[in-house]
Amino acid sequence: MPLSKAFALFLEQAPAQAAAWMTMVEGMAKASALDPKTEAIAYLAVLAATGQHSGIPFHVAEAKRAGASREEVVGAILLGLPAIGHRALGALPEALAAYDGPEGHAAP
Repeated sequence: MPLSKAFALFLEQAPAQAAAWMTMVEGMAKASALDPKTEAIAYLAVLAATGQHSGIPFHVAEAKRAGASREEVVGAILLGLPAIGHRALGALPEALAAYDGPEGHAAP
């Protein structure tokens, strides 16, 4: 799973906080009415719209594993284009590299 360097460092250097974070993440996933593929695609749209590009490779891999096509990943990244403009395009190169690249692709 391609983790960003920042998140990998968080897991390593703050294990108690990381465990608390993961408990929340797992709880949110269990509480979601969305299927895993839809949730992964929606999350990519949120990351792209908020400029959180370091998480793009990991979450593209999650979306791909959940069955998302390359076109669906592109659609998720561009979903915010009407609302936030060209800022949404910033995540596109990273998303495509993660989708097309080897499984071990990691964020900078």
